Amino acid sequence: MPPANPRRRHHVKLITAGALLAVLAIGYFVFAGPHASEISSNGHMAHSEATAPREPGQSAFAAVAEIVALLDADPQTDWSKVDIGALRAHLVDMDRLMLDATARATIAGNTATFRVSGSGEVLRAIQAMVPAHGRELDNLVGWQVSSETTSDGALLAITVDNPSEIERIRALGFFGLMTIGSHHQPHHLAMARGTMTEH
Repeated sequence: MPPANPRRRHHVKLITAGALLAVLAIGYFVFAGPHASEISSNGHMAHSEATAPREPGQSAFAAVAEIVALLDADPQTDWSKVDIGALRAHLVDMDRLMLDATARATIAGNTATFRVSGSGEVLRAIQAMVPAHGRELDNLVGWQVSSETTSDGALLAITVDNPSEIERIRALGFFGLMTIGSHHQPHHLAMARGTMTEH
């Protein structure tokens, strides 16, 4: 029987070693799971930005968290006046208005009138928020806006100079109109600072 070729024996060893390493690598990733690459040099899990969740999961929570971060970052914040409770109450009212109120529109010429109604806490939210937002809408160029509270909610009347705006108002409806303007965010910050109390 001829002696074994040393070169061949060397190749067999290399192939065997390579196969063993491949099996070990596959086993590691199967048993360690997708987070194996996140283990840091000190043995702890390193949570990367790519895997960290960003969605807070609830809109009021997100709004409060944003305001708290701004207050924390501002060295001029007077913590003796900060009122996060007032901001939360306002956000609850926003939910009640947007989700539980009923609005009916009447269009006559260049005027759109919205009758907004609800009961209980929804009624209170309507009467707090509709007049306040009406004053903001009245600042828009070419719009004359008036509002009044009623026994079951509020009336919001908008008269426009440009007749084509009526189609926009009709399309937006009451709930779309409530989102117009960029005053909400500064209003929330002022409310949390304790420098503004109205809705």
